[in-house]
Amino acid sequence: MAWVAASATDRDSASAFVFAFAMIHALLWTVILINLKAAQDVHMDVAEAFAWGQKFQLGYGKHPPLAGWVAGLWFKAFPVTDWAAYLLAMTTVAVGLVISWLIALRVVDYRRAFFVVVMLAIYPIFNFKGFKYNPDLLQLVTLPLLVLAYLNAFEKRNAMSGFWLGLAAALALMTKYWVLTMIGAIGLAALIHPDRMKFLRSPAPWVAIVVTVVAMIPHLMWLKDVDFVPLTYAGDIYGHFTRVQTAMLVLGYVEHNLGLLALPVLIAALALTGISLHPQAALACIWSGGANASVKLTQALNVWIIQIVVAVGPPLGGLIFSVYMKTDWGISLFFLTPLALVAIPDLRLPSAALFRIAATWLVLTLATLAAAPYIALHEITDNPNSAFSYGARSQLARELTQIWHNRFLSPWSVVAGTTEVGEPMTFYSPDHPAPLTPGEVWSSGLTSLAEAKRLGFIGICDTTDNRLPECEAWMAENGKDAEQVAITTQRFFKGHPGPATTWKVYIVPPAK
Repeated sequence: MAWVAASATDRDSASAFVFAFAMIHALLWTVILINLKAAQDVHMDVAEAFAWGQKFQLGYGKHPPLAGWVAGLWFKAFPVTDWAAYLLAMTTVAVGLVISWLIALRVVDYRRAFFVVVMLAIYPIFNFKGFKYNPDLLQLVTLPLLVLAYLNAFEKRNAMSGFWLGLAAALALMTKYWVLTMIGAIGLAALIHPDRMKFLRSPAPWVAIVVTVVAMIPHLMWLKDVDFVPLTYAGDIYGHFTRVQTAMLVLGYVEHNLGLLALPVLIAALALTGISLHPQAALACIWSGGANASVKLTQALNVWIIQIVVAVGPPLGGLIFSVYMKTDWGISLFFLTPLALVAIPDLRLPSAALFRIAATWLVLTLATLAAAPYIALHEITDNPNSAFSYGARSQLARELTQIWHNRFLSPWSVVAGTTEVGEPMTFYSPDHPAPLTPGEVWSSGLTSLAEAKRLGFIGICDTTDNRLPECEAWMAENGKDAEQVAITTQRFFKGHPGPATTWKVYIVPPAK
């Protein structure tokens, strides 16, 4: 207990201690995910990010490019395997933990900052809910960087701090346009804060705005060149909902995110109070009025404003504008909640609480590590017909690669199919064919129909998909000379069968 408290709070050792904690967290949860997902292929979002990373562009149809760039660089260093994909997700989470610690040090002392980090490590978004690397998860790096840069600029109020704030804002925007919610919250915090005039009269905010705009010019030019297709994608996918549907989705969004936050908050409360037969006495020990040198109120106020705005603003906006509120959109918006709670000045945090919460994190993590293989087996046993989870797409990718090589003695260049089918082919085939999604107006730009016909392609229709008629019609129109093959794949995991899936395959030869 004394060692944990000393390591976490000593100015000389705290950095190494937190870095080691984040690294151990990432490695343990990578092993957990490898075992937990052993009966499944990687999520289609992971495969999609990998596909984007095969060609470095200024955008990929649906989203800005940063998630694809990171995946592209990662898989140049690591093999294209499931374990490397899970390690990428957990490395992203670990970097987010370290940046969140740096944010906390701007607001509270070392003791409270470490407590915040462990709370985040227990928060499901930073462990099992963070299993799929995608733009949402990458925001756990870019949004903390943005908040850190803002707190730095608010404190220093010079041109250089404004430069870093602008660069962080551009980096966040290159992750996903959803970060406009956080940028708006930071803007409101700057306008509402009692010290706003000190900040607004400094060069920092104005330099930040200029740097953000300049850094975004290449992407904005791309956006214009592609006729703003990401906005078309957002409107088609997340618009057109009735008020009642929107209200139900917003309610689900709120319940989901409150439920995820409940676990770290409850464990933190138990760590603070200990297991006491007299809860009122325990509460009195950790709650006291008066000055608290452990909290910097000026920066704490910034954190409280930002967290309140991003917690209330999006669901309220969803209700007003009838927008689909996806539960995953909350992944990036609540990383400040532990800090917002720990920064309450009346809260007293005993040294023993650090050991209690760290020990709880370790016990929960090791218990999950031990249980992961049994959970994976239990899941496939209980849901043997779940084609989405257990369909053998990796097996299909390997078979189709061999078929193409046998027929044409050349690499397989293009795969045509829905995102759920095409992207896993790109990930699992050794040739990593570029994905082409039939009928999709927000094309990723990785290939084109003309290129597909020139190089030849394999089209795939999932016979269990309700979009099968549209897929067959597209293949009939664009693959007139195709050789048609039916392939059935089935996964077996420790003797337990997954669903048998039949795929309609269209093999279109290269143009002569």
